[in-house]
Amino acid sequence: MSSARRRVVIVGAAGRDFHNFNTVYRDDPAVEVVAFTAAQIPGIAGRRYPAALAGFLYPDGIAIVPEAGLEDLCRRSGVDRVVFSYSDVTHASVMHLAARALAAGTDFELLGPRRTMLASSRPVVAVSAVRTGCGKSQVSRHIAGLIAARGRRVVAVRHPMPYGDLARQRCQRFASAADLERAQCTNEEREEYEPHIAAGHVVFAGVDYAAVLKAAEQEADVVVWDGGNNDFPFFRPDLHLCVVDALRPDQLDTHHPGETALLMADTVIVNKVDAAEPGAVARMEAALRRMKPGASILRAASPVRLDDATRVRGRRVVVVEDGPTITHGGMAHGAGYAAARAAGAEPVDVRMVAAPAIRAAFEQYPHIGPVLPALGYDAAQLRALADTLDAADADIVISATPLDLAALIRIGKPVLRAHYAYADAGAPTLARVIDDFLDRCKPGR
Repeated sequence: MSSARRRVVIVGAAGRDFHNFNTVYRDDPAVEVVAFTAAQIPGIAGRRYPAALAGFLYPDGIAIVPEAGLEDLCRRSGVDRVVFSYSDVTHASVMHLAARALAAGTDFELLGPRRTMLASSRPVVAVSAVRTGCGKSQVSRHIAGLIAARGRRVVAVRHPMPYGDLARQRCQRFASAADLERAQCTNEEREEYEPHIAAGHVVFAGVDYAAVLKAAEQEADVVVWDGGNNDFPFFRPDLHLCVVDALRPDQLDTHHPGETALLMADTVIVNKVDAAEPGAVARMEAALRRMKPGASILRAASPVRLDDATRVRGRRVVVVEDGPTITHGGMAHGAGYAAARAAGAEPVDVRMVAAPAIRAAFEQYPHIGPVLPALGYDAAQLRALADTLDAADADIVISATPLDLAALIRIGKPVLRAHYAYADAGAPTLARVIDDFLDRCKPGR
């Protein structure tokens, strides 16, 4: 390869990084991407982005290496530019990484929506958030249901979670539990796909989102972009909603790229107002009005329902929460813990009996409270999750992860599911926003 090519490292976490490469760098002969770096997701480093996806300029694929070795990689490989490409990190963390890159002699870059968003032949409703765990997925599912109820074909396209064979995961379609089994989906993937499938929605995901979008358009009158973490959409939205969390009222502008998603959005949904203090909701809405004067603001609730709350009153329980919300989402606990306490149960702390793979997560994320994140990126983590639940001094497991945990792992305790869904908490309603949007959409587009 010519030494005249600009040498780039893409700093990522197996999602946005691959999309940025595919849309901006893959076919550019003036650039050589020498490596991806990996963070947040275990087991990603040490693999290669395959030649089948990397294109003709990369016959051997591209290495994926640990982010910890960034400076050495830059110096050793004569890197010209480091491109930051993952989500839900503090603004300070982004700049600390920038400082490392600059000190190693490289430029530091963030790629924006204009260069990375794909245009669709179908209307796109996109759902983003300022933080992981705000409730994007329940909003996305509710929107898909509203669109389907109005006689439009709708599919959901999920932000990428390609943790397996990347070439095989180029473009994925999920319409049944059998599809999840065939794809050997991780817990994190199941948490997002299973509820959509249960509601009758087809879900697309993958690695190459040009291919994903093309496939989705064949089955849809409207595409719903179901965002991941706090990233901005991969597709150019015709309606962009951003979800904020009333339980975290001071985190509107603290994390990248959540603040960007908020500033881009057409409508803001203040979620979990049923669980937050009224003063926190008022403070958040005042901040939103300062940041986005004239913005449309909706209030929403996220009510939690236990399958049989009477079974847990006075009992010791292990609460299993949605994994990303509790880990890099930064929350000490989630909906399951709230439901357990409301039902009179006693949540137990499993740290002392956690299997090594689970204990490592507690050490990495010391903010976690007396709950268990539903980790399961691979078979070993699933076994560790089951072993931890079996070892816990508790009578019942409350599973607040969106997936069916009891169907996935075998444990020696009864599992009671906690369900949560979107609910309007005032006017205007989300249904009105969607109706107005569909009225504006031209048939056939």
